[in-house]
Amino acid sequence: MHVFDIIALFIFLAGLFIFVNTYFLKLPSSIGLMIMAIVLSLILYLAGFLFPGLQIGAAELEEYDYAEVLYHVVLSFMLFAGALQIDFKKLSKQRTPVLVLATTGVLISTFVIGTLIYYMLHWIGIDLHYLYCLVFGALISPTDPIAVTKTIKQFNLAKELEIKIQGESLFNDGVAVVLALTLLDIAHAGEDHPLSVFETVYIIGADIGGGIFIGLMLGYLGYRLLKYVDNDQVEVEILITLAVVMVGSFLADFVHVSAKQAAVVMGLVIGNEGKGEYVSSAAGDYVFKFWNLMEESLAAMLFVLIGLEMLVIPWRLDYFSAGFFAVIIVLFGRWTSVFVPIKLMSVKRSFKPNTIPILTWGALRGGLPIALSLSLSEFHGKDIIITMTYIVVVCSVLYQGLTVPLLMRSFGSKD
Repeated sequence: MHVFDIIALFIFLAGLFIFVNTYFLKLPSSIGLMIMAIVLSLILYLAGFLFPGLQIGAAELEEYDYAEVLYHVVLSFMLFAGALQIDFKKLSKQRTPVLVLATTGVLISTFVIGTLIYYMLHWIGIDLHYLYCLVFGALISPTDPIAVTKTIKQFNLAKELEIKIQGESLFNDGVAVVLALTLLDIAHAGEDHPLSVFETVYIIGADIGGGIFIGLMLGYLGYRLLKYVDNDQVEVEILITLAVVMVGSFLADFVHVSAKQAAVVMGLVIGNEGKGEYVSSAAGDYVFKFWNLMEESLAAMLFVLIGLEMLVIPWRLDYFSAGFFAVIIVLFGRWTSVFVPIKLMSVKRSFKPNTIPILTWGALRGGLPIALSLSLSEFHGKDIIITMTYIVVVCSVLYQGLTVPLLMRSFGSKD
């Protein structure tokens, strides 16, 4: 199957899923798309079981290496689109807790989840290096900004709590992706010889620092070009942003630094410089609308990928057992990553009493962890990470997604 056939299939199914959910199911997008993804995978699996000739599609999907497409296009575009929507001015007084939750919280979540996963896997007889367990902890930590944002707007939450939830969900995906890929680099580098503390710090510093530098450089260049172009030339503005993301990702990969960090920084620079009182001379509204459409479309295609991925993940009882244990571990890791920073910040800041349970249970996982797990380079244990990620995301979207409205209603108030 050709790459364009794969893309066409994803776009067609994503459009069909959105249409059916909008006009028939009328569920929150993440929940509706996830249900249809599972139904699609069950239909294809049963069709292949009843009619063996139809199993060719699954085999072709397994043989096709779409990791490069996910890594170089989908992840960069989604991170740029998410960062583009972040407005530092709207964060105002909540900027500090948002940044702490999105950075320190991700680090705590990664360590807690990775450590518990390591011991859990050894308990059920699966061998996976500790660093790869930390990679799983990092890639499963980001929450879905689209699902979270659309959910919280339906309820009367306190304004400061709403800003915390929305801001953290937009920031933590970029931090988690960079951390996961950096840990993977360290794990690969350590396979030949154990890394010293200096070498580890150097890899992290080079990845993140280099990505930030390229992101700042190309983000500012993109902003200056957008400021020069007339806002009536919508197609030119959109092409500039597309070029900035793709060139930035290529340049970062070429010099072996974090392309994902570069995409996040470019989105932050263009998004914040292009808004506000200078909007008439920088990015027009259509640029932001275009990237919002890109983000939602890519998210829908990732849910299609979730459905198709069920055809190729290993059907092993121990892997699925690990996945369901991972659901509990990920929830505990999320609670810890929220509880510790908030308790520390409570010394000087006041928080609503319902902040911790809402931030914990409202942290829905989306297509980003799936895309990240599939885009990882090959290593021993990648199959178990993909399986655990798949199960955690499905349970998060369906179980938490269907029950979080009850939590929101019980705690919601416009104080």
